[in-house]
Amino acid sequence: MAQAKGNALGKLGKLTELRQRIFFVIGALVVFRLGSFIPVPGVNPDAMTNLVNGNGLMDMFNMFSGGALARFSVFALGVIPYISASIVIQMMGSVVPSLQALRKEGESGKRKMTMYTRIGTVGLALFQSFGIAVALQKQVAAGGAPVVYTPGFGFVLASVVGLTAGTMFLMWLGEQMTERGIGNGISLLIFAGIVAGLPGAVVHTLGMSSNGELSVLMLLVVFAIVLGVTAFCVFMERAQRRITVNYARRSGGQRAYQNQSSNLPLKINMSGVIPPIFASSLLMFPATAVSWFGTGHQARWLQDLTQALNPGEPLYDIVYSVLVIGFAFFYTAIVFNADETADNLKRSGALIPGIRPGRATASYIDAVMTRLTGVGALYLVLVCLVPSFMQKFWHVPFYFGGTSLLIVVVVVMDFTAQIQAHLVSHQYESLLKKANLRRN
Repeated sequence: MAQAKGNALGKLGKLTELRQRIFFVIGALVVFRLGSFIPVPGVNPDAMTNLVNGNGLMDMFNMFSGGALARFSVFALGVIPYISASIVIQMMGSVVPSLQALRKEGESGKRKMTMYTRIGTVGLALFQSFGIAVALQKQVAAGGAPVVYTPGFGFVLASVVGLTAGTMFLMWLGEQMTERGIGNGISLLIFAGIVAGLPGAVVHTLGMSSNGELSVLMLLVVFAIVLGVTAFCVFMERAQRRITVNYARRSGGQRAYQNQSSNLPLKINMSGVIPPIFASSLLMFPATAVSWFGTGHQARWLQDLTQALNPGEPLYDIVYSVLVIGFAFFYTAIVFNADETADNLKRSGALIPGIRPGRATASYIDAVMTRLTGVGALYLVLVCLVPSFMQKFWHVPFYFGGTSLLIVVVVVMDFTAQIQAHLVSHQYESLLKKANLRRN
């Protein structure tokens, strides 16, 4: 018994670095949650909560920030400006020649791209915080109470400084989590914001069932759908199309060759969660324009457009689906280059059976990737719209939207994979030490 306990402690002692990284991630997430309760001064908290809960898009972004927007805390913007800036810089990196050259410079080019992303984050945070501050001064809650106690220049300045500083701190915190923790720090922050509201949503749903507002059968159906959609997301995120690749290798003599077979894995959803996030961000623009210019009769058409673009409306579903499909193809074209892949295969002496090297290989890979992206785009649309249909037709308090569910699945899979990689590396280190292949 004592010997087994000592062996377990010894194994844990070998994973000191992994424990430190996990504890750092936990500590950073605690800081994130504490910061989401630090409010920007001058806002009526009850009126702000009622305003956010009554708006579909604002409620969705409030979910991403872990409830910080409803409390109008310094983390109300979350990491959305950083994500938007990253997407824009990546897209420009495939179009602007100077940025294309930076992408090929290795580590130095990567640092410059990161600097441009940070500058873009500051600009977007300033713009969005200013727009939110100006818009909130005109808002009145359902009970007639103003959202802002004392509108004016002081409130706008405090909001811009507080929200921008909060976004920049989250950007720094996410980078530290990536470097000193496990997984992508920015994704983990979004994951924490989404999961933070899950217990309350579960309690609320169970309360509706106990009060008779939601039947037990409907509750079981909702639970089964949630599990089914989650399993479907995991299956699709792991799904790959593997193209057989043959390598010709000389094994001795002048004419003796040995063929080796390998696979070129192509993911079905190469774009990840970027298309739903970017589509949701674009659909926020009409609501922002209404908050600035939609108070008069001359902007009546803008108010009608914003009302039609609320989640659950037919126009919103159509526009959202088109944007998700378009961004899926566009972003996949940015992150995956068929010509470059074909050149790498040709330089390494590899070929696809039945396909000539060079241009023919590039055309074949591009055709396969186009079909996979089409399936992946339809998968994204289906997953993102199922919760909306459940809310609209069944009136179910379904907290996990499609985008948030995708983020949770992708982040958990990446986090698990990185932990497994650390465990495998420690296992190999111990094997090398036992074999005396590595100096202690």
